[in-house]
Amino acid sequence: MTAIELEHEVTLWLVNEQPARMFYAGRRWTVTDEPTRLRESVWSVDLDEPHRGRGMYGWRFQGTDPAGESFVFDVYGGAGEWHVHRAYS
Repeated sequence: MTAIELEHEVTLWLVNEQPARMFYAGRRWTVTDEPTRLRESVWSVDLDEPHRGRGMYGWRFQGTDPAGESFVFDVYGGAGEWHVHRAYS
C-alpha cells in the first residue's frame, strides 16, 4: 500500500449524511464501499479543554474514478470545508 499526500481542492457530496461522490485532484470519484466514520482518539484530546465535543470529524472510504482506478481516502471536515488527509492505493 502506498500513501500519497497532496493538497487539492475537494468537493464532497453527502447522501443521508454519508459520502457518496467527490471531486478531488481533477477527477470525479464515486464512493464504492461503506464509508467509515473517523473520530478523535482519546489520545488526541486536550485535557485543558474538557468542554470540547468529540463528535464525527472525518470519513474513510474507497473512491473509484470513471476509468476504474480506486483509492482509499481519509477525508476530514473543518471550517466549513473538506480536505483529503491521505489517499492510499
